[in-house]
Amino acid sequence: MTTSTGSTQQKIVEKVWDYTKHAKFYEYRPNYAPSSIDMLAFLVKQSSQTSAPKVADIGAGTGNLSIMLLERGCKVVAVEPNDAMREIGIERTKEWAQKGQIEWVRASGVDSTLASGEFDWVTFGSSFNVMDRQSALCEAHRLLRSSGLNGGGGGIFSCMWNHRDLNDPIQNTAEEIITEFVPHYSRGTRREDQRAIIESRKDLFDSILYVEEDFYFQQSLENYINAWKSVKNPYWDLDSTEGRELFENITQKMRATLPKELHIKYTTRCWSARKV
Repeated sequence: MTTSTGSTQQKIVEKVWDYTKHAKFYEYRPNYAPSSIDMLAFLVKQSSQTSAPKVADIGAGTGNLSIMLLERGCKVVAVEPNDAMREIGIERTKEWAQKGQIEWVRASGVDSTLASGEFDWVTFGSSFNVMDRQSALCEAHRLLRSSGLNGGGGGIFSCMWNHRDLNDPIQNTAEEIITEFVPHYSRGTRREDQRAIIESRKDLFDSILYVEEDFYFQQSLENYINAWKSVKNPYWDLDSTEGRELFENITQKMRATLPKELHIKYTTRCWSARKV
């Protein structure tokens, strides 16, 4: 049962990080680098000694990472507080749900309402930064099993993001356009090295593993702009006249400056650690 504190935290998350208006644009974002997910899934399977690890995908959004996990044989419980995001995710994963391979839960990352010690892997795909990270680490530790079937190590925590490679000419130009209109533009905690946060809780997690993989993503300029509509930040609120005007000015400059078809470099960055 969700505690009153948990309910309050969830309402705060839903208010500050409400992606209802952004959900339909998530399909335009690139997914994580496949080889990185392959490697992490292999690590978890070796540790848990099962071919179908049980994963709690926290802040699952519209199911981007959940689908990658399902494709690699994992059983997934997808936790997502936003109704619009979760509804899209449910629709996208319905064939796996019919086979009992995924369940969707309406809850927050710091109070997932899931049972303790039942998971081989807890993942945060582009979501670790939208909640109190210390609380999220405690919740991940609670959810993870303590050891493998035959005495192996504890379950594994992973947080990951896709970052635009700002040295890529297209991304560099886009960044210059944004900062022309928003001089103090910042990408927030999602760009930070997460090692220090994890290391601050050596009582919970150890054996930190960092994975970084570059990849290229092909998309049209219009789809690139649609991907920016999935971004929530304090600079342009698409529900306000001022925010829409700012975003329109930025995207007009992008349309005038960038090519119609884009071959863009991204980097998947992931930090993982084992439960102590």
